[in-house]
Amino acid sequence: MSKQDAHTARPRLIVTADDFGLHEAVNDAVEQGCRNGVLRAASLMVAAPAAADAVHRARQLPQLAVGLHLVLADGAPMLPPEQIPDLVDPDGRFGSNMAKDGVKFFFLPQVRRQLAAEIQAQFEAFSATGLVLDHVNAHKHFHLHPTVLSLILSIGRRHGLKAIRLPVEPSMPGWLKPWLNLMRWRLDRNGIAHNDHVFGISHSGGMDEATVLEIIDQLPSGVSEMYLHPAARNQLTPSMAEYRHTDELAALLSPSVGLRVAQRCDLLQGFGGLRATRA
Repeated sequence: MSKQDAHTARPRLIVTADDFGLHEAVNDAVEQGCRNGVLRAASLMVAAPAAADAVHRARQLPQLAVGLHLVLADGAPMLPPEQIPDLVDPDGRFGSNMAKDGVKFFFLPQVRRQLAAEIQAQFEAFSATGLVLDHVNAHKHFHLHPTVLSLILSIGRRHGLKAIRLPVEPSMPGWLKPWLNLMRWRLDRNGIAHNDHVFGISHSGGMDEATVLEIIDQLPSGVSEMYLHPAARNQLTPSMAEYRHTDELAALLSPSVGLRVAQRCDLLQGFGGLRATRA
């Protein structure tokens, strides 16, 4: 094998921070991780409280690839609640009963129309930032839902959609495999680039240095995305009360992690360089 072939065979890695814009502590961690660590991508919550601050920081970080973190559960919508009454609770927020909401998305045309309007609004809000859309994923991987994915594909195409996270982790339960295979087929059929593997689901909120080093040592061939939830402080929201955000930031900044990445894989700047395949 030539030196060039050996280099090509190295695993490729995308390191992403989710929930960009949720809080200034998250934005601070993204900036630190990008300037001084291995972080090269972030997924933006366009309706979150610190979204404007996140966009401001992203404009100062040309090495950071930014995507849309579509929020349809456990978060704030982009549209006024009165325009999407079937999607939000009495407080005007998306709930966390994703199974119940997923059934409504699939069976109720009125709900699907509201869902399409909200997804459109979030894409438009991202476009208004002027940032290049590197990728799209969804909070709590709600884009696994076939209706949500259909709307992302149809609406996103008008907003420069080129890549989507495929949430397929080696340790995922077998019952999810048909859904993931269908999602992979649909992405390939539509010419949308995606990762081959993802890491961060089974250790969500606990991606500390030891865990990250273990993942890097076991990276399979192809393109892997490793995503984290770093922040400059802990206990940002009730739903993430147990997350160790500061440990995840420390992992991104760790010299040991940086050295292991350099030794073991090729670090990519987001999804931008991936080629889409067509089934």
